[in-house]
Amino acid sequence: MRELGIIMMGVAACMAANLWAQGEWTDPRVRTLIMPQRVMWTSANTPSSHVENAEIVLKQKHGQVPEGIFLAGSGCRMENKGAPASLLVDFGRELHGGVQLASGGPSKKGLKVRVRFGESAAEAMAELGERGACNDHAIRDDVVELPWLGTRELGNTGFRFVRVDLVSKGVLSLESIRAVSLMRPMPQLGAFTCSDERLNQIWATAARTLHLCCQEYIWDGIKRDRLVWMGDMHPEVMALMAVFGPQQVLTDSLDYMRQTTPPDAWMNTMPSYTLWWIRCQYDWYRYTGDRAYLAKQQAYLNAVLANVLKHITPEGRYGLPSGFLDWPTQHNRKAVDAGMQALMLMAVEDGARLAAVLGDAELAARCTEGAARLRQVRPDPQGSKQAAALLALSGLAEPAAMRAQVLARDGVQGVSTFYGYYMLEALAKAGDVQRGIDAVRDYWGAMLDMGATSFWEDFNVAWTNQAFRIDELPVAGKKDIHGDYGEFCYKGFRHSLCHGWSSGPAAWLIAHVLGIQPLETGCKTVRVKPYLGGLSWAEGAFPTPAGVVKVRHSRQSDGSVKSEIQAPDGIRIVRE
Repeated sequence: MRELGIIMMGVAACMAANLWAQGEWTDPRVRTLIMPQRVMWTSANTPSSHVENAEIVLKQKHGQVPEGIFLAGSGCRMENKGAPASLLVDFGRELHGGVQLASGGPSKKGLKVRVRFGESAAEAMAELGERGACNDHAIRDDVVELPWLGTRELGNTGFRFVRVDLVSKGVLSLESIRAVSLMRPMPQLGAFTCSDERLNQIWATAARTLHLCCQEYIWDGIKRDRLVWMGDMHPEVMALMAVFGPQQVLTDSLDYMRQTTPPDAWMNTMPSYTLWWIRCQYDWYRYTGDRAYLAKQQAYLNAVLANVLKHITPEGRYGLPSGFLDWPTQHNRKAVDAGMQALMLMAVEDGARLAAVLGDAELAARCTEGAARLRQVRPDPQGSKQAAALLALSGLAEPAAMRAQVLARDGVQGVSTFYGYYMLEALAKAGDVQRGIDAVRDYWGAMLDMGATSFWEDFNVAWTNQAFRIDELPVAGKKDIHGDYGEFCYKGFRHSLCHGWSSGPAAWLIAHVLGIQPLETGCKTVRVKPYLGGLSWAEGAFPTPAGVVKVRHSRQSDGSVKSEIQAPDGIRIVRE
């Protein structure tokens, strides 16, 4: 019965998202056809295999197969006389979707091709099972038959590189290979540019990483897992509000988790992810001021908070059945315990605020009392930057102390793509925005140096030592930064190179360099407190429910900063 209940709640989630109407629904995503930018590799021409005119696939094509394609010689000629004929193309940036192959042949017989998608060139060249290469969450390695004269589309995954092998004996004329991109049409209302082009590239890449992960719901990653993971969503929520403003995909995703998780269970089976749902609800309300949406959550929220409060021990410790922060912290259980104490405190405090907004004074008081008990325990971060960040943000430790003892040590070693956002926030709370800017450059920027066009599920700067880029073929004597690293569930090529939880810099740079920070529910009052550091100027925008706040900050000859601010009617600006 429990399984049936979960299935029915999943159906309800789809209906609530307005996806179903009389058995039909409209895909909110836009389909775009994209040409490859380069041919990276072709198989060697031998008596058994031949590839000619591969560069033809780079020419702008309409995708329509001409009637006399083979006679016209307008395509890339691939011939298999006993060995596959192959080519590898690069679309230039991470995409979500599949490919369209337009082809024909002289035999009037369908031929089979093997198509491999890769987020790195090396992944597209790998065999299934080789260093984690898999079809676990999306079919990215498949053999299909092409029509003898026509087009075929296949694939639904995250990728940048595509390898095509002609595996049937015969001759194929490949007229075109085009990516079929599926993306939500969400205009970027938020913006960030400055005098440092590296920061500009990082901000744009973070924003695009998030955009790619906004599919039917907000996913963790577009190759893997393609699932709604509640904890992953919090950095995505913060970035979404800063870049795109209110979007239905966000509330649909929050509602999906509510409707598929009984209130006495844990979202994604992890207590910490239920805590993040509470935090997302508060941050969404604080940004939008949408009390009507919040009221729809009240019954479930009350039950969830009651369940959470039951797990505070008499001594004030978090007594949840398990703890999870992020994958790199799993090696340090005491750090996980410290971080969970702080996360539970922040969630319970957010719960008190939400209960007060909804007029439930009794629940608000219970949450306040629970938070007071949690504050009695002051754990040590155990050298973990993840735990130190949460302790600083929750007030269980002084931000300046966490900065000095943990966050400022060893550069960007120990930073993670998920909790890196909270490390940046903790540094800002400690008054060290400059160190945060440096971390953005050195950590997220290092992924750009390795060829990234979206940010990854995990990253360790040590991986870059003697490693080749993801847009290069294997280099003798060098490490494969994609295939040779990773751990837990993301070893080797299973590692996602487009993961929404890594998009934190998109929100952080607007909040702490441009200095645009909402002070009042619904963004009715907004503080502008810029920090330029070594930058000569920075400008950008932050979307609010009332419209877009625009700023430009310029360093003057006397060292002062001149700020120009445009705000919609109804928004009060506080300059600092």
